[in-house]
Amino acid sequence: MRFIVPEGARVLDLGCGTGHLLAALKPSLGVGVDMSEQTLEVARKKHPHLDFRLGDVEDGEFLDAIEGTFDFVILSDTIGMLDDIENALKRLHKFFHAETRLVISHYSALWTPLLKLGTALGRRMKQPEQNLLGDSDFRSILNLADFETIRVEWRQLVPFSLLGIGRLINRYIAPLPLVRQLCLRSYVVARSVNSGREAPTSATVLIPCRNERGNIERAIKEMPRFCENQEIVFVEGNSSDGTHEECLRVRDAYADNWDIKVFQQEGRGKGDAVRKGFANSSGEVLMILDADLTVPAAEMGKFFDVIAKGKGEFVNGTRLVYPREDEAMRFLNHIANRFFAIVFSFLLNQRFTDTLCGTKVLRKTDYDRIVANRDYFGDFDPFGDFDLIFGAAKSNLRIVEVPVHYKARTFGEPQISRFRDGWLLIRMVAFAYRKLKAV
Repeated sequence: MRFIVPEGARVLDLGCGTGHLLAALKPSLGVGVDMSEQTLEVARKKHPHLDFRLGDVEDGEFLDAIEGTFDFVILSDTIGMLDDIENALKRLHKFFHAETRLVISHYSALWTPLLKLGTALGRRMKQPEQNLLGDSDFRSILNLADFETIRVEWRQLVPFSLLGIGRLINRYIAPLPLVRQLCLRSYVVARSVNSGREAPTSATVLIPCRNERGNIERAIKEMPRFCENQEIVFVEGNSSDGTHEECLRVRDAYADNWDIKVFQQEGRGKGDAVRKGFANSSGEVLMILDADLTVPAAEMGKFFDVIAKGKGEFVNGTRLVYPREDEAMRFLNHIANRFFAIVFSFLLNQRFTDTLCGTKVLRKTDYDRIVANRDYFGDFDPFGDFDLIFGAAKSNLRIVEVPVHYKARTFGEPQISRFRDGWLLIRMVAFAYRKLKAV
């Protein structure tokens, strides 16, 4: 739970018990609700800095008396005891702003016989009869209650320490495919579809470029107008073919029609270029377009529409849907993309078919959240792609893919070494497993 909910958030815990979980999350504002006065007395004594209230989470009048919105609304082991799950969830929308996340934790129905045995043997407190829900049931009910499931996590395969062995199994073995469905606990993260954001009116298209002199003016000529205020930012990476000079020429030549900025990197790599460009961007929506133009500039409007209509919060291009031009993606690249798509879909628990596509789009406010969490991952990614992808997953953003037409290069050479960078990607898979799964 502490991986999902960062410190300093505004948290509403419905079914808080003695307040142990709420206190462990270290919220800036923490409100806990429970039906037991005796339990709440313990909570208030242990955690006097938190706000605990006596009430029924299915009582609409009681919920109406709780004012304000929260960053996270938590139902920890509460959902199984609700009389009407759908209606209870519908009442929670009043606590949501556009970035609020609903987090539901519950016991797997597979473990019901063992849990009942534990109760009979006196190893577990007696519980009322629970609703038996699988992951597909949760997705269905959340959809009926106007929530969209973002991801599901499975944890705790061994509910005992076993001299530390249980902890190792739970951390490294339990999250694995096939094994994870056997875990004791599931965590569902969802967002309200009724709490949309205002449509953005400005965007920045960032074009990192190195030795791409022949594509600079073409990018401007092919760029569509898709919002009211649109700027283009070139970040040039110390080219040897005059790319920086071409960026300056194009900026001046198109000054009457486009707001163009040009920067030069002090560091190296696309990741550094992206960070520098976004730090100097003014748009509400931040967009990356690779300067090789293998993803056509003309398709950037589709990405903006996904953000503007609230269909996604982190939008990634996928080159694996439409037919590709000859030589657009060599065989080894295609195999690598398919492999990493499977791996990263597992790591992120969201569909990802083309992690290596450079076209990525998100709101600046969401990018700022990724930056705020960057210390968790550290400076690990010279590409820039996985810094954003992992950050989006850690920030619980809804990830959506947009199919693009992948074209063959018309100028210059690829900026990557397939085998060297492929090895780096394999290292990142291990890194991501430690940071996103083995937590």
